[in-house]
Amino acid sequence: MIMATLFLTGSPTRLGEDHFTADNGFLADVRAELCDAVARRRERERASAEERAGEGAPRVVLVSAAPDDEGFTRYVEEGMSLCIHRSGIETESITMLERRNADRAKELIQNSDWVILCGGHVPTQNRFIHEIRLKELLEDYQGVIMGCSAGSMNCAGTVYSHPELPGEARDPGYRRWLKGLDLTDIQIIPHLEQVRWAQVDGLRLFEDIAFPDSHGHRFVTFRDGGYIKVKDGRSELHGEAFVISDGQMSRICQENNTHTFMNLIFISPHFPQTYWHFCAGAKANGVNVLGIADTPYANLPWELKSSLTDYYQVRSLEDYREVYRAVAWFAHRYGKIDWIESNNEYWLEQDARLRTDFNVTTGIKTDHIAAIKNKSEMKKYYALGGIPTARQIKAAEGLEAVRKFARKTGYPLIAKPDNGVGAGGTSKLEDEAQLTQWFSAHQDAGLYVIEEFITGLLVSYDAIYNEKGEPIFENNSVFPTPVMEIVHGNLDTCYWCNKTVPAKLAQIGRRTVKAFGITGRFVHLEFFQLDRDREGLGKKGDYVGLEVNMRPPGGYTPDMMNFAHSTDVFQIWADMVAFGERRKGFGEQYYCAYVGRRDCHTYRHSHAEVLEKYGNALCMCERMSPALADDLGDQAYIVRLPGKGDVEQFFKYMTE
Repeated sequence: MIMATLFLTGSPTRLGEDHFTADNGFLADVRAELCDAVARRRERERASAEERAGEGAPRVVLVSAAPDDEGFTRYVEEGMSLCIHRSGIETESITMLERRNADRAKELIQNSDWVILCGGHVPTQNRFIHEIRLKELLEDYQGVIMGCSAGSMNCAGTVYSHPELPGEARDPGYRRWLKGLDLTDIQIIPHLEQVRWAQVDGLRLFEDIAFPDSHGHRFVTFRDGGYIKVKDGRSELHGEAFVISDGQMSRICQENNTHTFMNLIFISPHFPQTYWHFCAGAKANGVNVLGIADTPYANLPWELKSSLTDYYQVRSLEDYREVYRAVAWFAHRYGKIDWIESNNEYWLEQDARLRTDFNVTTGIKTDHIAAIKNKSEMKKYYALGGIPTARQIKAAEGLEAVRKFARKTGYPLIAKPDNGVGAGGTSKLEDEAQLTQWFSAHQDAGLYVIEEFITGLLVSYDAIYNEKGEPIFENNSVFPTPVMEIVHGNLDTCYWCNKTVPAKLAQIGRRTVKAFGITGRFVHLEFFQLDRDREGLGKKGDYVGLEVNMRPPGGYTPDMMNFAHSTDVFQIWADMVAFGERRKGFGEQYYCAYVGRRDCHTYRHSHAEVLEKYGNALCMCERMSPALADDLGDQAYIVRLPGKGDVEQFFKYMTE
């Protein structure tokens, strides 16, 4: 984290004006920071008995962008000096750092309160700042640093030096990426109003140069008068601004508003493999996406690399001390952490502990994690919301207590881990003999709960909720064969996303989220739709709460939602994080069906025949990760279909 306060501008003046603009609070902000910088410097001088005369005015050093061009340097020095004084800022001294006094760079910087990196030609200034070792001179600098145009661009760790002069765009030897001062990770394209439609060597600066260069990068562009302030690791943008990323340009801030570049730590962003989309969406919104995982950076897929602002490798994500140190390092470098998320069931408890320890106010903390992880605790919150659920007993109460429970509910019973994911460790107990045998085989029975067996259709309510507790996206998936039966019977996996969410399911889903007090999350709630009337639970067709999962549904279901609703749920989540709202719309609605075939089976219709028959409808055809294959099969096929009958025909064809 830099100790100085940094201002990044295109120009500190509005176009055609000769003084610093007061728009967006710029002039007042600079003056306040200068007062603090001067006070700190004078305190240091008093401590070292080197106090000089002066009334508290700042000492200013201008860093030339053309150190060998005497005429241009004098022009910039005179213009900036006049601009400072016409803005009502009195100075003790203003010195231009250029070729003739480069040997005094250390002395000038150390004794100054305000360093201004002037505008000009980016590569020329870049060479000069490396010659005078400016990066080292600013490491412990406690004053104010302000970049203007090229100076702001050179503040980045990796500088995007887009072609500017005739011949540069066509020159294969021109370097568009340079090492900068590493004061920020923000790459800017200044002077939006002047350069939006500019051309270099017959190429459009934005559409033909910057947009293609933005794949895997993020450029921020704004009009003169807007600025970015970096202080204590936090970056805040003032005024109308846009982000250019992956070939697209989107507005992130309005005039006279501010946008904070949030710090999102994403745990294990490489698994599942599609989760890089969450990171890409957040980065496109101007969020600093900071990844933590146990995989070497070189082994990450390039899509993920280009979606991360920074990355920290730990030896094991299971080692909380290591992960804690990684978060602490990011907090030191980037300032306050706004979000910590994995969107992964396995890491929910660790996510909550990290949020608690680093006082991250978005997301679930340790005091609420049991309610969403332990099936026994879930019952209490279901009851608060008036949501019917299967009767349950903790196996820790002992065999006799469970036998009495069974006499009330009847057999079969379902035994499953109190804290578990998916169908792992789940058993169906058909009678008292199997119940007794189960207890004999499970010395860890205290970690299980036992529930009455409910028959019905397994469905999910999937949604993204904002920080106000409002759903900004909803989906319904249907699982005709329960996952437990798929895993235990080694069956093919078949399920689909509906075009719409049934009104009764949406109602009970929203009520469940409210009962659990969940905001700012992707949720995956499982329900049984009763196939017959059941006393105490409801009528045929009613929904009974099964399990809450405070993360996206597993496998490729998020992608299926995109195909079904012609949208991008990864971006909707990222918009919720950055802006608190949904900015991605919906297109035509479809049924999206999934079939997961198993390598151990032989099918009537070969892979080639499947591609020939469903090629036009096929959205994805992927090998499933071994970690997910038990639940989802070895080979995944995902299609988009217009009708419910088409889904049934697809399932029949694929599983014969």
